[in-house]
Amino acid sequence: MDTRLDLFGTETGSRLAKRFASLGQVIDRSPLPSATRELVSLRASQINGCGWCVDMHVKEAAAAGETAVRLALVATWRESTVFTEAERAALALAEEGTRLADAAEGVSDQTWARVREHHDDEQVAALVSLVALINAANRLAVIVHQKGGSYEPGMFAAMTDRG
Repeated sequence: MDTRLDLFGTETGSRLAKRFASLGQVIDRSPLPSATRELVSLRASQINGCGWCVDMHVKEAAAAGETAVRLALVATWRESTVFTEAERAALALAEEGTRLADAAEGVSDQTWARVREHHDDEQVAALVSLVALINAANRLAVIVHQKGGSYEPGMFAAMTDRG
């Protein structure tokens, strides 16, 4: 399937991409650990079938020093021993926050309690915002069939630097 639209090649798409990158910078400046941010973004992108975002978050995580083993095991985090309890709580929130329609309650009280056990208010604010942001980005890319494979680490950071 070919890309339907070069979203980044349009004025509107380019402006939106810059805003998404700016919102991402707010989350990047939060106290939520960078490894957690990339793992959460990767997991939501896997669930949503977003090749562009999986490509981006694997490469950004690897560039930041994340191990290949942990990246490979994100999709099976429940059956893996390489994630901390705080990361597991964040991954559970990412999954439930991505699959809102799958449960009447959206994010379960059990998952919320686990997140609150491991993350302070600032981290939770960043985590909830990140789940919302990555899901929006996934939807944009999947709708236009934006393909994975061409992302270069730091690409969006450079975009916000230019204004």
